[in-house]
Amino acid sequence: MPAHATTQQLEKTARVFHALSDPTRLNLVALLRGGERCVCELTEALEAGQSRLSFHLKTLKDAGLVLDRREGRWVYYRLNQEKVEELAGVLTDCCAPGRSWPKAGCCG
Repeated sequence: MPAHATTQQLEKTARVFHALSDPTRLNLVALLRGGERCVCELTEALEAGQSRLSFHLKTLKDAGLVLDRREGRWVYYRLNQEKVEELAGVLTDCCAPGRSWPKAGCCG
């Protein structure tokens, strides 16, 4: 993200961080780090109902963090590696010591 991020860029980034603000969604991301998973594997691993997981997966998908594909009656999910790398860059830009983000401010 550029040093002078637009409001739209900041709102998009905030949606991604919001998507990661829930323990269930963080668990889903951790499970998907190992590669693509069927929704039935995710429900079993998290011992959660499919409707509950569908809500969380939709939140991650809407934030761009998760991609899906349908094969027959099953849906498979995987991390969107490009978005994960983009998020890592945002964290570096805004949180690294000595960096100003989005700008230095009046007293910097």
